[in-house]
Amino acid sequence: MRRPKSTLRNVAIFKGVTHANRLKIERLCAWRTYQRGSAIIHPRDGTCDVFFLIAGRARVIMYSLAGKPVSFREIGPGEMVGEFAAIDGGPRSTGVEVLETSRVAIMSGADFNAMLSSEPLVMKALVLHLVAQIRGLTARIFEISTQAVDNRIHAEILRLAKSGVVFGRKARICPFPKHREIASRISTRREAVTRRLNDLERQKLIERIGATLVIHDLPELEQMVKEATGN
Repeated sequence: MRRPKSTLRNVAIFKGVTHANRLKIERLCAWRTYQRGSAIIHPRDGTCDVFFLIAGRARVIMYSLAGKPVSFREIGPGEMVGEFAAIDGGPRSTGVEVLETSRVAIMSGADFNAMLSSEPLVMKALVLHLVAQIRGLTARIFEISTQAVDNRIHAEILRLAKSGVVFGRKARICPFPKHREIASRISTRREAVTRRLNDLERQKLIERIGATLVIHDLPELEQMVKEATGN
């Protein structure tokens, strides 16, 4: 497999940076390839590096004392993790595990903060990124606190669909997460996810093709979520 080019060109928060300045920022980074199943970040450790995903896929996760996984979100190329500890100097609030072989750029917390001071466009992009995280977590807390399991499953599929490939009334999610992964995100059991997906497939709203989930009527799914939440 060809190694992805070591560049920050496609990382979201660097979109407004000039070519020359981006090259300077790239020289601040160490570059590493993580294999599937390895940890990029361990919960509660005292490091403050920031990680930019260049290629691959990972998930933000925590485990209870009993070993139950609680998954918060997946990250893909162009996204970053680890910025909380760099900003406030506190311990890591979650862990990050690699779902498929991933190429990562690593910047020290000190360099990250210095870069923010010299690049106002990156600072603005970071603020927007943090606001998006807060909005997303707020929506999840609301769903878990107020919605039945089936409604939470619909909302999670809708989130995944909107970040996937949309074409007309349809959407494609590839790869579609394992049922236990969906369950850990919305605080339910794998069996409940499997049962509801089977129901939606019988209703012809979704179709599973290998590792891909196709939503045949995205507006209908949106309406189902809207009716449950009132939003």
